[in-house]
Amino acid sequence: MPAHTPPFVSRRRLLGALTLAPLAAPWAARAQGSGALRVCQSIALSGPLGDLGQAMHQGAKACFAGINARGGINGRPIELVTQDDGYDVKRAVANVDGFIADKDTFALFNCMGTPMIGAMLPKVVESGIPFFAPFSGALLARPKARNVLNIRASYPDEAEQLVQHLATIGIKHIAVAYQNNSFGKEVYEGARIAMGKYRISGATAVTVENNGSDATAAAARLVAAEPEAVLVGLAGKPAVDFIKAIRQQRRGLPLYALSVMGSAATIKTLGDDATGIALSQVVPLPSNTVVPVVREFQQAWKAAGVTLEPSHLALEGYINARVFAEAVRRAGRTVTRASFIDAAWNMKHFDLGGFEANFTEPGRSASRFIELTMVARDGRFLR
Repeated sequence: MPAHTPPFVSRRRLLGALTLAPLAAPWAARAQGSGALRVCQSIALSGPLGDLGQAMHQGAKACFAGINARGGINGRPIELVTQDDGYDVKRAVANVDGFIADKDTFALFNCMGTPMIGAMLPKVVESGIPFFAPFSGALLARPKARNVLNIRASYPDEAEQLVQHLATIGIKHIAVAYQNNSFGKEVYEGARIAMGKYRISGATAVTVENNGSDATAAAARLVAAEPEAVLVGLAGKPAVDFIKAIRQQRRGLPLYALSVMGSAATIKTLGDDATGIALSQVVPLPSNTVVPVVREFQQAWKAAGVTLEPSHLALEGYINARVFAEAVRRAGRTVTRASFIDAAWNMKHFDLGGFEANFTEPGRSASRFIELTMVARDGRFLR
């Protein structure tokens, strides 16, 4: 997640970790016994992004609970061990250090946050432990390492999809407001490349600081440029401050944002100012039960007795768990870390029913699913 600039991960450290990864193979090849398969997760269950982490965690937990109720995978239950890191880098790294040191840990699953993932990656890659479905659209979360398996589309993928949509409906003058950190810069670069691809020129761009202190001034500069639409590469407080400012200055200006901006807390804080914002989403609409995977998610959610409102993030957690479970199933009864990683990379066009996972090569996401939604007056998303 992009709320802060991720810590610097040196190219030398990461390349060194990639080189050392094969040394971990004997450990990675150890069979994981016949008991529960222990899957470990460091995620924000509290702190500034605790609502996002809670939703993701509950979605995955509901999926694994349903699988375990049916006898597990190849007769083995999945044990999801979760530690709260409060969206704090030091806590997250300490959690992962403990998980890696524990010989009973089979894989790391759905760890959350661009800063945390950036700090974890050198040790994770060196260890050879499966690092499955990290929750970040950042390119730094996608190293060319076989044990790092991404599912969700990247931030540049989402930015390109938004630009393509705007080009399709005839928008010629797009402005971009992006966060002054690595997340924002990735969004801007993805949008810039897409605008070249779709022959949209002369875009106005402004940055917004992580604390939102210059949001009003940034909004004023964009409004003065008289764009037809604004692509918002912001999340959290900067997104709220910028959108409120631009709504005051030019109420009807169309706003387009990425999925990461659409948390329940952000939409609630924006209130009426959220109405009409278009957002890209990396999983289907969680209320659209015509889609088979959504229908199955809703059933698992109900069976688990979760009191939270079903959300895109909860569905994403559920989907990640479903794909993980399928890779375990394909790896066979005597699953090892190595056989799991092989099984995942051999998973081509796995259709969950409205969502496809297609693992092609390290460094690329298994999903390119992106659809456009709009925030309605009651804060719900509409397609």
